[in-house]
Order: sequence, then C-alpha cells, then structure tokens
Amino acid sequence: MAVDGGRQRVTRRRVQTRARLLDAAFTVFAAKGFGRVSIEEVCEAAGFSRGAFYSNFATLDELFFALYRDRADLIARQVADALAGEAPDLDVPASVDRVTDVLLLDVDWLLVKSDFLVHAARDPAVAEALLDHRARLRQAIADRLARARGHTPIPAVLGDADGAAHAVVAAYDGVTVQLLLDKDVDRARAWLKQLLTALLTDGSTRFG
Repeated sequence: MAVDGGRQRVTRRRVQTRARLLDAAFTVFAAKGFGRVSIEEVCEAAGFSRGAFYSNFATLDELFFALYRDRADLIARQVADALAGEAPDLDVPASVDRVTDVLLLDVDWLLVKSDFLVHAARDPAVAEALLDHRARLRQAIADRLARARGHTPIPAVLGDADGAAHAVVAAYDGVTVQLLLDKDVDRARAWLKQLLTALLTDGSTRFG
C-alpha cells in the first residue's frame, strides 16, 4: 500500500512538473519565438533544473510539439462542446458567438501557433500533426452543420457541411493574420462574427 502511495506521489509530481514546463514554455515561446529559445530559458522560467526537463522531454522540439498538441486538443474539444446542442435546428447567431469565443483565444497562442505553422512547413511529421488538428476542428463544425441540415440550410455556394466547415476555418485564419499585426482582439472578434454570419446565412442576421 505504501509502495503504491509512493508511486502515486511520484506520478503526480511528474505530471505537475510537465505541466509547469509546458506553461513556462508557452510564455517564453510567445515572447521570443520558438527558434530563439533555449532549454535553459524554459527551465529558468519553470523554476526547474535541466534534469527535470530531460526527465519529461528529450528535446526542445519534443516539448514544443507537446505544447502545441495539448493546446490544440483543448481547442478542438471546446469547439465540439460549443456546438454540441441537441436541437436539430441551428441557432446561427448563438453558435457563431460560441465558436468565436472559443477560436479567438489570445495573441500569445496565435504567436505560438504561427511558429508551429512555419515549423510544420519544413517538417512533414509536424505538418501531419497540424493537419490532424485542423481536420478535427472542421469535423466538429461539419458534424453540427450536418445535423442541422434540413432545418437550417447551408448556403448553396458552400456545397455541403464539410465545405462550410472549411470556409469557417479559412475565415478564422484570415482574421487572425490581422489580429497578429494590430493586436485588436475586439475588432477581430467582430470581423469574425460578420464573416461567419455572411458565410452561414444569407447575411441578413444582425448582431447587437
């Protein structure tokens, strides 16, 4: 029993150490950029030694990959939850509000995500992880639109639910480029709501 308790404490400490390293890495990567960060800087920000780092990650690339995957998985779950209404019809304004609140997180996340995109453009294995995340985001949106079809029609120009989901993610990509430059989150959120409304309806729906 004591042995099991000891193992649980070690496992809990390891999980906590990993989480602190990931949180510290997020802050440092957002501030300096992935290519300009050292293992020592991550350890210093987390308050750990290099030994703690290497007990969790083999390389800085591995940590960066784990950081992106954890955050991307969280966002994919949040989008799915935001669109998980049981009613067959789709309240487009309410759904747009929920998705916008989830997708538009913060500039720091977008900086880290942009670094990951550049990294993925040069590494097929990393690109596969990024494509998987984007596919899951689109699938969450497409599943909800497909359930609503017949009750809330999809504009013909988008084709089917999958086409509409591609358009939603593309609109998000476009808006976040501007957000990275002007740092105006409120304006970006308003633009994204307008774009998604225009995409998913005839454009007549108004927001207050």
